[in-house]
Amino acid sequence: MKTCLIVDDSSIIRKVARRMLESLEFRIVEAENGEQAFATCRRELPDAILLDWNMPKMDGYEFLRALRSLPGGHHPKVVFCTTENDVPHIARALQAGANEYIMKPFDKDIVEEKFQEMGLL
Repeated sequence: MKTCLIVDDSSIIRKVARRMLESLEFRIVEAENGEQAFATCRRELPDAILLDWNMPKMDGYEFLRALRSLPGGHHPKVVFCTTENDVPHIARALQAGANEYIMKPFDKDIVEEKFQEMGLL
């Protein structure tokens, strides 16, 4: 079973994403900020990461840069998930190493499509 780390400071978003991804047969790990997510990844890298942009302590961009610097940190497929929809934000996320980008609010069909495109399903 593949593992997905859901990183979002909103417990509601984490709960909704958990339900979607568990229905796609992922084992779920959660973190409420980039600091927690980075600590989790230092212990064990997940197969996929659903990553919020705006969070306290360490935002999604800072987390992604730190993740990609870890040994094996290029392995997890990262989907940025945010309300920011302007081109500079998208470009910055992709340049930092994001594989995909989805907008909030999202639904199961969008998540499933992105995960299929990345070869996770």
